[in-house]
Amino acid sequence: MPVNSVNTNVGAMIALQNLNRTNNDLQTTQNRINTGLKVANAKDNGATWAIAQNQRSAVSSLDAVKDSLSRASSVVDVASSAGESISDMLTQLKEKALAASDTSLDSTSRKALDADFKSIVSQISKTIENSSFNGINLLDGSKGSITALANDKGTSVMTVKGQDMSLSTTGAGSIITLSLGAALSSATHAGSLLTTLDTSISNVSSALANLGTASKSLENHADFVGKLQDSITAGIGNLVDADLAKESAKLQALQTKQQLGIQALSIANQSTSTVLSLFR
Repeated sequence: MPVNSVNTNVGAMIALQNLNRTNNDLQTTQNRINTGLKVANAKDNGATWAIAQNQRSAVSSLDAVKDSLSRASSVVDVASSAGESISDMLTQLKEKALAASDTSLDSTSRKALDADFKSIVSQISKTIENSSFNGINLLDGSKGSITALANDKGTSVMTVKGQDMSLSTTGAGSIITLSLGAALSSATHAGSLLTTLDTSISNVSSALANLGTASKSLENHADFVGKLQDSITAGIGNLVDADLAKESAKLQALQTKQQLGIQALSIANQSTSTVLSLFR
């Protein structure tokens, strides 16, 4: 049988404990609604928060991977565009050399062809010299290869080989075997350049195929990294995001429960006043 006491109001203590518990649950629900997160910090759920933070770090690091792939792709695309122009100019050179190999050609016409030939050779050299992006040139022989980050840990990279198309005075050391000083001085000389130009055109075509494949690989991997980021972000959301529809319904229930708890505490606090009736 409970003891009637003015010093200890057990009913009020129980009512207060229940009300405090309801207030705590209400505060938690309100925080989830305000932030949209069921795990906003380590206090909410240490293990889940730690996992989510690690995945957020991965998503952030993948931004650097995408930037690296984008830079490498730009370098390769610039080199490819320049290589296509060089291939077209080599075809023009072959046309000039073939025309100059005609023994029936008069000297004036051959000189005109020679001037055009030398101008195109000079333009090829300038194109190679200026086919750089971000200070990287894959065509002038200065860069054997470039690498781009492939994962968020930096342990994997994608490598693109340079394609040396530089012109020299000897025509050696490059996939373009035409020398910088090549000229159509005679029909015989022009005829000998045809084989050189055929070889150079074939080599440049192969180099462009390699650059095209590399560019596509970089593009595909960049797409994959973007999809990977989306998947990881969705996974983080599954771990920490609050179900706002559920939290809204819970909020209404807790608000009602809070009001009832206040009334219960008020009733419990009034119970000690009944002791006064014993002394009337």
